[in-house]
Amino acid sequence: MNKRLISLLIVAGFITGLSATKPLNRFLENEVLKNANISLLVKDAASNKVVYDFRSDNSAVCASTMKLITTATALEMLGPDFRFETKLQTDGEITRDSVLFGNLYIYGSGDPTLGSSSCGTGAFLSDWVSAIRKAGIREILGNVITDATQFDDEGINPKWLWEDMGNYYAAGAYGISYLDNTFQLVLRSGSEGTIPEILRTIPEIPGISFENHLKSTNIHTDSAYLYGAPHENKRMIYGEIPKNRNSFIIKGDIPNPAELLKYHVENECKRQGIEIFHKIFQSVNKKERKDIYSQFSPPLSEIITVTNINSDNHYAEQVFRYLSLKTDSVASTKASIQAVRSFWRERGLPVDQLFMNDGCGLAPSNGVSARFFTNLLTYMKSSPDYEVYYNSLPVSGVSGTLKSLLKDTPLEGKVHAKSGSISRVKCYAGYMDIKDKQYIFAILVNNANGTSKEVTKKIEELLLSLNE
Repeated sequence: MNKRLISLLIVAGFITGLSATKPLNRFLENEVLKNANISLLVKDAASNKVVYDFRSDNSAVCASTMKLITTATALEMLGPDFRFETKLQTDGEITRDSVLFGNLYIYGSGDPTLGSSSCGTGAFLSDWVSAIRKAGIREILGNVITDATQFDDEGINPKWLWEDMGNYYAAGAYGISYLDNTFQLVLRSGSEGTIPEILRTIPEIPGISFENHLKSTNIHTDSAYLYGAPHENKRMIYGEIPKNRNSFIIKGDIPNPAELLKYHVENECKRQGIEIFHKIFQSVNKKERKDIYSQFSPPLSEIITVTNINSDNHYAEQVFRYLSLKTDSVASTKASIQAVRSFWRERGLPVDQLFMNDGCGLAPSNGVSARFFTNLLTYMKSSPDYEVYYNSLPVSGVSGTLKSLLKDTPLEGKVHAKSGSISRVKCYAGYMDIKDKQYIFAILVNNANGTSKEVTKKIEELLLSLNE
């Protein structure tokens, strides 16, 4: 090869490189993002060739893109057909007169779908009581006892913010989950400056009380926050709701889902003619209980689809906590973090770039690099469960939290990804299919100068540059 040809090839390569970096430079140097903390990596899925790279080894707050890690780990460790199991158990003896001399137990394993509005069945209480009758029980001399000890009793992750605790999107994770661990609070607001009236909760929660600091103001959206600790029935309400509304609903987390489930089971037993006398029978060892019925959740493939498309924090946390049961007898946040990190370390991912404090991404102390995300997404492409994982992700301009992203652009319907948004954080990571080519990308932006909408616009422009 002569020197002239070599020189031409070098120049051509240099020009190609400049062309590739122009969109990235525009992304990094605009007024909205020029002072932001950014970790970014885009690569060709087939060749692994890097297209755009900026501080890809640096970790940034990732918000709900953390769910990509939780759901991928769950698929790999548990399999798409895994189902949570909730058991009805008895101790003591059932007489010929159909009297249970003992207790009825509800033993949970963290199923997030019991009574859920997103997945599963809402009619299970009737099924449960039918199973009790089928076991030959018409009277229970003892009590209905909920056993949520498969999980620790922490409930709320200690790394979450105080302003989140008590709200529906920060519901606690327990061995027994019920009704998405979420209730509705129905309010009636008056004239501007007045305190809205509390009408009722849906469902009714025995013993719950509210310290009401709300204001009726000239706004048009929900700006109310509930505050309260796990297992405590007192909730404080601050913020504002629109004035002059006959009915306005805000949502909070159920303080003790297991106790509410017990209350509803007892009511359903009474409705179907099974009497409970609440005499004291000493609880027995789990090994001495007899299983009379098992309630199974929908398969994990459906659960992670709800988790990713709806960005459901509660589903993510329940699945995340369960992962620790592969090695520990009681599920906990700490053990789940160790399980996730160990799993991906063994598969060669850079876990020194993963700072994980929960499974849903609500903790602002989380941190993940763009490289970790793209390595994870690359790994999942070779997984037998890739199709399940890929189809669990929101689609640009079509579904879930990506419904408005890239709408009415050439990339509508061509991006399967997870978004992440909390205060001063905007992130996207996933797969993009363009012109018979697939790209894997992760873009994490923290502390931009612009609004969330402005940051999203710049991310869209960068992604669209790949289609030029």
